[in-house]
Amino acid sequence: MRRLVVNCWLFAVGCLLLSSCGPEGNKFRLSGRLRNINQGEFLVYSPDGGFVGVDTIKVQSGRFSYEREVRNMVTLMIVFPNFSEQAVFAEPGEEVEIKGDATHLKEMTIKGTDENEELTKLRARVNKLTPPEIPGAIAEFIQEDPTSIVSMYLLDKYFVSAKEPDYSEGQRLADLMLKADPDNGRLRKLKTQLEGLKSSRLQVSLPSFTVTDYKGRKYNSSEMKGKVGVISTWASWNYPSTDIQRKLRKLQRKYPNNLSLVSICLDGAKKEFQQRVDRDTLDWTVVWDGKLFQTPLVQQLGLFVVPSVIVVNKQGKIVARDPEQKDIEQEIEKYLK
Repeated sequence: MRRLVVNCWLFAVGCLLLSSCGPEGNKFRLSGRLRNINQGEFLVYSPDGGFVGVDTIKVQSGRFSYEREVRNMVTLMIVFPNFSEQAVFAEPGEEVEIKGDATHLKEMTIKGTDENEELTKLRARVNKLTPPEIPGAIAEFIQEDPTSIVSMYLLDKYFVSAKEPDYSEGQRLADLMLKADPDNGRLRKLKTQLEGLKSSRLQVSLPSFTVTDYKGRKYNSSEMKGKVGVISTWASWNYPSTDIQRKLRKLQRKYPNNLSLVSICLDGAKKEFQQRVDRDTLDWTVVWDGKLFQTPLVQQLGLFVVPSVIVVNKQGKIVARDPEQKDIEQEIEKYLK
């Protein structure tokens, strides 16, 4: 009897120890260490609706940890201090670990679940390829595993949100993925977005839209008629995008009657958004609804990168998408003269 009591006690302690090793219930845990970084913070958001808003991860002596409750497998995007991003796939009750060097983020490893390890292997392979070879390697991965959340992320990153997107190939791969996973709501939504992107490509007329700015004022795209229009996305945590807003303010003051601006803020919290608007004196049509990349105009025009910029000439044609940041003033100004 005594031995039975002792064995039961040991079993209970063992179960307790095992349960304390990993995240509880629906929680996902991320931990890691990066060399060549001491203190700072990373930002985290979920492009596929895992949660609303933006979280922060504190870094101390290169080490960090983060825990989040998730209901199913979702994509988390980690934004590093240099504004580069890395996808991590979060699953209830799972834990992953990141290791690497802050000066060589492309070479970091993510271990702990099949999806994160698959992406780590693919990234190592892509790092050895030339730029023209990369789309083919990504398409091959998607075709081999069309139902994976990794493939969903890759489709968006390399064929939709890329600096030089390939909407036709993206449409082909989306059709293939939908055939394999017809109930995937996010994939159906992305396919719809691809149609929107095709309608806002270069040298086509800007699709009509109506938005409400953060003060409740309505703005219709017809207000751009006869003017140069600029539609852009920004976020308080993304320096290149806020720098573009300052350059737009400079142009607006130089050409007050010839320039029509619509800026969409992708901050999750209104406080940070409001502070930036007030500090930088953004006094044109600024849209914020807290929906991040689910903001309707973002979806309609395919503005899936921060920063994104669309330039429309006085005839209403889209003449530039995402010009180089250093050249953006000259690019816009040539249509103003």
